[in-house]
Amino acid sequence: MNIFKFGGASVNSAEGVKNFVKIVQSYKDETIIVLSAMGKTTNALEHITNDFCAKSDMVESKFREIKSYHFDIINELFANKEDAIYEKVNRLFEQLHAYLQGEPTLDYDFDYDQIVSFGELISTSIVSEYLRKSGSPNKWIDIRTCLKTDNSYREGKVDWDLSHKLVHQTFSFNSTFVYVTQGFLGGTTTNQTTTLGREGSDYTAAILSYILDVDKLSIWKDVPGIMNADPKWLDDAQKLDRISYQEAIELAFYGAKVIHPKTIQPIKRKKIPLQVRSFINYSESGTLISTASKQMEKQLPVYIRKQDQVLLSIRPTDFSFILEENLSSLFALFAKHRMKVNLTQNSAISFSVCVDKSERRLNNLLDEISQDFEVKYNDDVELITIRHHDDEAVERMTAGREILLEQRSRDTAQFVIV
Repeated sequence: MNIFKFGGASVNSAEGVKNFVKIVQSYKDETIIVLSAMGKTTNALEHITNDFCAKSDMVESKFREIKSYHFDIINELFANKEDAIYEKVNRLFEQLHAYLQGEPTLDYDFDYDQIVSFGELISTSIVSEYLRKSGSPNKWIDIRTCLKTDNSYREGKVDWDLSHKLVHQTFSFNSTFVYVTQGFLGGTTTNQTTTLGREGSDYTAAILSYILDVDKLSIWKDVPGIMNADPKWLDDAQKLDRISYQEAIELAFYGAKVIHPKTIQPIKRKKIPLQVRSFINYSESGTLISTASKQMEKQLPVYIRKQDQVLLSIRPTDFSFILEENLSSLFALFAKHRMKVNLTQNSAISFSVCVDKSERRLNNLLDEISQDFEVKYNDDVELITIRHHDDEAVERMTAGREILLEQRSRDTAQFVIV
């Protein structure tokens, strides 16, 4: 049994969907396909969520743009307007539109999950139906019925015991050998939609791989494999042929975008190999993530850039030192406001922390921290991480840039720069 996860870039057009079908039809094993929203739909739905919660009059026009984008793809794939896909997708858009006609709740994260989740529901409906039309019978699954989480909206935490039972019941392969389902989504026991965190489709695939003990997980991307830098950033980026689970976890933790930070742990526990492959050149082998071996000894410097960062400098207002009790209260506030902490450094009287820029959460955090601490911050900074650094790699990243904060260990160097 295999699990294939395809990102939104692989099905961002009618031609992309046709290419996807070619890949799937080249395999004859039992397969579960985990799919993201098409193209940049998640970003577009996030903008709609923001406008909806702000009661902006832009919601309707943005909704029509998303609907038009999807029906343009459907019209290219399905010549017969009587095909069932038109009714199914139209019904999903009617459900989304009905939600957008209502009033926002007091919980932005709840509204986010209810709105943004339609991207995956729509994409999987289209792809499943086109696979069937192309001669590949398959079964469409609503992942929310079997991947159960708590009600931590936007960061749903998996109920592993309940999900284990329901996933085995759902993906039985009794009546089909191909399933199509959504990444990124989950559901509570009261049938509310949750999401697993941005880019959580990889994590969905890893969860299913772990529960079902699959032979291999393949994640299909628009790059040849895992690179030692984002090729859209550094044009001389090189592919890493093989890396260990531990190295993949480190890269994901520091922000490498090719894999989700939560993805590796479940498959590592059961030693399930992960192949990161290109859906453009799908005959190439890509990058294999597995247990460590001698073939992994050569280690290139790996460059990771996180943009849209904020560097906070925090000092006590009562002339006390930054000791355990202060750090404890500060980290409690970061957790409360669900701020992603990417780098920390403390001295006797100050604490510096680099976080993802999320204006809504950041403003709420700053309001609360400022009650007991003096806070200054640098906006729109970059966090550069270099794994397996050397002097040449450091010089390449920092030459001509102002370094606001620097940390180095044997394997990793990090720089907050402007």
